Amino acid sequence: MCGIAGFWRLGAAPDGATLKAMTDAIRTRGPDADGQWLDTGNGMALGHRRLAILDLTPAGAQPMVSHCGRYVIAFNGEVYNFAALRDELEQVGKAPAWRGHSDTEVMLAAIAAWGLAAALQKFVGMFAFALWDRETHTLSLARDRLGEKPLYYGWQGETFLFGSELKALKAHPAFRAAIDRDALTLFLRHNAIPAPYSIYQGIHKLPPGTYLQLHPGQKGAQPVAYWSARHVAETGQRNLFRGNDAEAVTELERLLSQAVGGQMVADVPLGAFLSGGIDSTTIVALMQAQSARPIKTFTIGFNEAGYNEAEHAHAVARHLGTEHTELYATPQDAMDVIPRLATMYDEPFADSSQIPTFLVSQLARSHVTVSLSGDGGDELFGGYNRYFWARNLWRKLGWAPRPLRAALAGMLTTLPPSTWNTAFHNLERWLPARLRYANPGDKLHKAAEILAVRSPEEIYLGLVSHWKHPAQLVPGSHEPLTLLTDPNQQAGLPDFEHRMMYLDTVTYLPDDILAKVDRAAMAVSLETRVPLLDHRVVEFAWTLPLDMKIRHGQGKWLLRQVLDRHVPKSIMERPKMGFGVPIDHWLRGPLKPWAAALIEPARLVREGVFDPAPIQRKWAEHQSGSRNWAYYLWDVLMYQQWQEHTA
Repeated sequence: MCGIAGFWRLGAAPDGATLKAMTDAIRTRGPDADGQWLDTGNGMALGHRRLAILDLTPAGAQPMVSHCGRYVIAFNGEVYNFAALRDELEQVGKAPAWRGHSDTEVMLAAIAAWGLAAALQKFVGMFAFALWDRETHTLSLARDRLGEKPLYYGWQGETFLFGSELKALKAHPAFRAAIDRDALTLFLRHNAIPAPYSIYQGIHKLPPGTYLQLHPGQKGAQPVAYWSARHVAETGQRNLFRGNDAEAVTELERLLSQAVGGQMVADVPLGAFLSGGIDSTTIVALMQAQSARPIKTFTIGFNEAGYNEAEHAHAVARHLGTEHTELYATPQDAMDVIPRLATMYDEPFADSSQIPTFLVSQLARSHVTVSLSGDGGDELFGGYNRYFWARNLWRKLGWAPRPLRAALAGMLTTLPPSTWNTAFHNLERWLPARLRYANPGDKLHKAAEILAVRSPEEIYLGLVSHWKHPAQLVPGSHEPLTLLTDPNQQAGLPDFEHRMMYLDTVTYLPDDILAKVDRAAMAVSLETRVPLLDHRVVEFAWTLPLDMKIRHGQGKWLLRQVLDRHVPKSIMERPKMGFGVPIDHWLRGPLKPWAAALIEPARLVREGVFDPAPIQRKWAEHQSGSRNWAYYLWDVLMYQQWQEHTA
């Protein structure tokens, strides 16, 4: 994993000092080396920061020129099937005289042999790269299928900028982009800014599964899809897996083992994040099954009730025999991360689990250079609680008149979340497992906010939204359509649960989860890999009928069956937990002075970004303990801190 940056301006010789400033801005993505390639006659500059993972010799350095001399690439990520592609190139007589054993060299040979579009279809991995064609003077940008690796781009005057992070683009003197107030409304709704938008006008994120080609004199290039999650989902559900349960378990285990084995290839120390949940435990179990020595695993623990997964992870590690490292973080450890968030996530980002994600990445980096994670299982196999909440809410309440549902919402919010939490805790021993949730009071309050909806899709949008009317908070703004709100972009799937899983796969997963992990890990120069997002696993998951994912009121049924072959059920029986920190409590305690200063009404009026009135109402209610508005307030606070840092 590395960082890339570059620019193109016709008629102007590229400046190496400017390019170095861009790559220096993303140094933590690649501390091992800094590379440049300049086409002075055509105005192209490609820069690269290297985190050496495969082929640690200079033969793996980038930017790299193809053997034929036609192509130059700056590449971030890993192509896991590079050895198989190398063999294929040799078998068809298209292999060059190899200089080393890096995946980058194989990628260039594949592109030279088959062309960019065909090569992308063959790559198995995570990647974002810039490719310069010296023959046609064409710049190509490409991003992996699920969006594991980031890539920003856009025109600033006559200069085209691109890079792994916005801070690289901002280091170029041509960068003058203004804040996009419309994109800010999307941030307030989703706590992250969805592709293709960014916080800056005219600067875009390349959507997952696409590539963009820019020719001389062309400014209006649009991304082209080489892989479509929508097509995969719709086709898979029309051509369902025809085997029985046992055959499905065996096939999923085969595909996951293949993905895990491919992602364990590295020339540097490797380990895994382990929360003790279904997803990460499955990945670690399959890693350990393929390793002759104990896998290194890492967990962050918290002493606050409802936020600690370390005990569960420890039990899993003991059973599997991993070399386990855990760190119990204090509230001060977590709060010390907050001042770093604005530079780590260089556009507003407000998923508070960014804090423990950074801490576990920092812990892992002190032992390894690569860490596998279990992200993706919820989206593919029906694991999020909202799938059950949305379905059950609509089935049980959809018949009722909206005024009656609104009255019920009022009843649910009469008691503060802490009181509900205590009540559920007292009743927990009598509740079935499917009704045992971490922090149920917060979930009841969130459900109350969406009871007056008109359709099940509105329930889902409400469940994934923070501020429900964000444009009202940002005067003069208009909330753009997204994959969530544009009916023309939504998948035609028969089951409401599958429609939710699809939307999570194309929005929440790349825009929030994967961005969160990428930035946190790259801030400490740690490469992360996600075996569940091997596209062959994803494509198989979409051929499964719903009852192989959700059965007996429990999600991830098929994934659990795979795990049962490696870890006893008794170790895994526990309520599903999020990966977070008690921001709600901290905003009433140690973070209160910091937060109050950022959202002080006179300051908000002076800055002119937000309407202070709704923010102050939620702040007062949160401080009183009558409501938990931590999600809403954290969005505003993260924007304010980001703006303060970037001003």
